[in-house]
Amino acid sequence: MRQLLGKMDDLFEGFFPWLAGQYEPQSGGFYYAQSSIHDKAFIPDIESSAQSLNIIERQQLLHTMPEKMRSEMAHFFQRKQNPQTGYFVDAHPAMIKDEVMVHRAINYSTGSLKKLGSEALYPLPFVAKSAPDYVRTPESYLAKWRSIDLSNSWRGCDRLATSCTYIGQMPEIDREPFLQEAVEFLESIQDPETGLWGAGSLYVRISGTFKLHTFYSGFGIPMPNTDLIYKSVLHCLRNEQATDMCYIRNPIDLLSYIQAPLTPNEITEILAITTENMTRLKRADGGFSREIENSPPAPNVAQVKKGDYYPDMPEPVALSQGLYEGDLNASTQATLIRRQAYRLAGCMEEPLKGSSEFYENII
Repeated sequence: MRQLLGKMDDLFEGFFPWLAGQYEPQSGGFYYAQSSIHDKAFIPDIESSAQSLNIIERQQLLHTMPEKMRSEMAHFFQRKQNPQTGYFVDAHPAMIKDEVMVHRAINYSTGSLKKLGSEALYPLPFVAKSAPDYVRTPESYLAKWRSIDLSNSWRGCDRLATSCTYIGQMPEIDREPFLQEAVEFLESIQDPETGLWGAGSLYVRISGTFKLHTFYSGFGIPMPNTDLIYKSVLHCLRNEQATDMCYIRNPIDLLSYIQAPLTPNEITEILAITTENMTRLKRADGGFSREIENSPPAPNVAQVKKGDYYPDMPEPVALSQGLYEGDLNASTQATLIRRQAYRLAGCMEEPLKGSSEFYENII
């Protein structure tokens, strides 16, 4: 196991100079990829900036962040908030049309501001009374959930899970009826044979199930039929090819969350498969790419592959030129995969080599 963990750590050669190069002090945000930096069509975005901050925190670098950078980053997220609605939005006009990105931006921005010792300047959407009508009652919320198409489990379950940001903004006494409706609905549509939700390929369904685990874990609710999920994940890892960094991260994260009863041989097997898959997505610039052929320019719709149909698909929010390069979406996942790999192996995770020089590459 330690040999495999060492091999995984070696994949992060050149990672921190690459990450430092994505930062723009003028805005306090991070670019998604290198091809974003010198193209005026792109600017630092909420998700890439929050993902970078998450990497910084995982490498135990948050407490040594220079005050100037801390202030720059806090102002970056605060400037993204609309004072009337409370939503956090990037400048790209298509972002507001994608409810998944809108919901994720709330969680990313508020979470980042908390890490930076700051907070939102204005009330969040539920308090600002700008949340959608479907959050008015548990019945209207359930009707919204029932309307979401799960023919692509990954995309559909993402819409289900991220919509719960409004439940999180509710007073606790009002939240319980909404949670009860959500739990009963999800149990009624869970596959009794696989433990997964929705339709699509096995990796797509596991990715959808991963999205729902954020709902269960976020509200401290046990996920049902974890024994079936455990078997499905192992079958997928052994028999399907991972062509997306999410397909590498989501299974290992699920196994960690459900505390699967893995044997030492199974853990070794999972680490070997995971490391081999990550190797194919490491790029020469130092980062990791979401996909084998290239870094998707619009990660918000990367869940739906070319040729797939998904109803009501919003206009893509492009963040880069989509070259054969590293990107922040994949790279933050790579650090999460490493964390879960160490946990599964029962080993102490230490900061990666080169992380201590991160700020020197910025300042």
